[in-house]
Amino acid sequence: MSYVLVVMIPVLIIGIGVTYYFRQQAMDQAIEQARNNVDRIKNQASTFLRVPTDISNLLLFNKELETVVNTEYSSILELTKTYHAFDLFNEYLQQYRELSAIRFFTYNPTLVNNLEFIPVTDQIEETRWFDQAIHARSIGWFYVPSTPDNPADALALVRRVHFPEYQSQGVLMVLINRYEINNILSQEPFDTMIVDSQGYIVAAKDISLVGRTFDSLDIGVNLSSQVTGIIDTDVKNEPSKIIVDELLPASSMNGFQIVSVFSNKSIVNDANKISLIGMLFIGLVLLVALAFVYVISFLTTKRMLGLSRQINRVALGDLKVVSNIDGNDEIGQLSRQFNSMVSSIDQLMTQVVETSEQNNRLEIAQKEIKLKMMASQINPHFLFNALESIRMKAHIKGEVEIANIVRLLGKLMRKNLEIGSGLTTVKAEMEIVQSYLQIQKFRYEDRLDFELRLDKSADKIYIPPLIIQPLVENAIVHGLENQEEGVKVEVEIQNLDEKLLRICVKDNGVGITEERLAEVLTSIAGPDEEEKSRIGLRNVHQRLTLSYGEEHGLNIYSEYGVGTEIYFTVPKGGSLNV
Repeated sequence: MSYVLVVMIPVLIIGIGVTYYFRQQAMDQAIEQARNNVDRIKNQASTFLRVPTDISNLLLFNKELETVVNTEYSSILELTKTYHAFDLFNEYLQQYRELSAIRFFTYNPTLVNNLEFIPVTDQIEETRWFDQAIHARSIGWFYVPSTPDNPADALALVRRVHFPEYQSQGVLMVLINRYEINNILSQEPFDTMIVDSQGYIVAAKDISLVGRTFDSLDIGVNLSSQVTGIIDTDVKNEPSKIIVDELLPASSMNGFQIVSVFSNKSIVNDANKISLIGMLFIGLVLLVALAFVYVISFLTTKRMLGLSRQINRVALGDLKVVSNIDGNDEIGQLSRQFNSMVSSIDQLMTQVVETSEQNNRLEIAQKEIKLKMMASQINPHFLFNALESIRMKAHIKGEVEIANIVRLLGKLMRKNLEIGSGLTTVKAEMEIVQSYLQIQKFRYEDRLDFELRLDKSADKIYIPPLIIQPLVENAIVHGLENQEEGVKVEVEIQNLDEKLLRICVKDNGVGITEERLAEVLTSIAGPDEEEKSRIGLRNVHQRLTLSYGEEHGLNIYSEYGVGTEIYFTVPKGGSLNV
């Protein structure tokens, strides 16, 4: 009874409510989607129609058009030359795919219809679009059907153009590209149309409807009495909804209505099927579950009471309790986990004592290590003092070169020891490189020559420490191999642009063969590093890629017998990845 009252009846009530909710939600979402689609189409159409509007505004005051329209031509040859020279309409058509044609209807009897300039006839004057355009100052939008003198069958912008200087007037027509405006509606999920003020469908998802009147669709809706809103009606004997919104382009005497039509059945059909299947499934599950509830509840309660008694004994402090409830179900697993828990608690209590003793021993060991590290700091000071004493002795005895080299060695060692894991400036890094090169120059004498070129504007740019010196060391060590005449090392730092700094180390040593270069490139990008290497190319490459990304790693170019060039780039002011 508890199961029926607490589970079955509430689930059935909730299921019915959820079914109705899903159905209503699907309908609301469809309406909201249709509204959003209509708003989007309205914005796209407004943007689309702004192009012909702007073109008509330009032509309204165009002097070349004014001259062509108001000139009286004495011969066909003169008229033909004028038509041939006038290319303004064609230029606009080539620039804007929204347009399909531009025409001007004029009262000048000396002009001939060339589908750009069309003399006004009685038939044209009787058309509604011409009559409204010639008597209004604002822009008009009309669906214009085709005639022998004016092939159209498209939406057109029409407006009166007045020429005060000549006391004349005419009508400008800008025909819209029907394929482009239909393309705005081609991806809509529902049947959507754009209807002009005369009731003509000027664009539609179903392009076969273009040119027909909305009344001919027999939907039973009068758009003239429904400017905006949602209409409930029957379309093809099915309950449907029609969403209507108004579009009025700027500076226009009339506008359009955007109409979206969808049937209720197409929206809620899937929701109804899913809800029905769900209700049947829920009912079946509830009935089957009802049969098991009674049996399972009886068996479960008996075993749970036994386990509960064991738990109470543990709560009283007896950690030697063992549960004997068997089975592979949840209660059997819970019994075994209970036994494991009690055993773990007993073991943990023992381990806590042992861990406490280990922590004490570890704390003592860490203090000893810290004392040793503090003591080890004496050694660098002793070494610097010793080097300084040697330098002074050499200087006193006139060994200026040896004194200078000892000074550079001490400076190099001090800077290397002072460098942490942060960043250093390009200027500081180049000081280390210069000290290292001068020491090597003392060692190799005429066999080594070097040149440093540094853009002064790059002095204060930050880079990772010890990122250039390993490349210089590599150039000297490998450049002097089997090279009796010596080697020249060039270090150049320059600004590539506002964002990148380029650092290049080049030598004219023995170079690297293609096979060896391939091995080097594989090695610096590999996961492991040889134990004999110090900082090495791989270390520099890995630090660059980890700091700035793969594109800022080392680039190595070498030609055997000619030399080697290694360069990389560093972002200016960029943050490190690590």
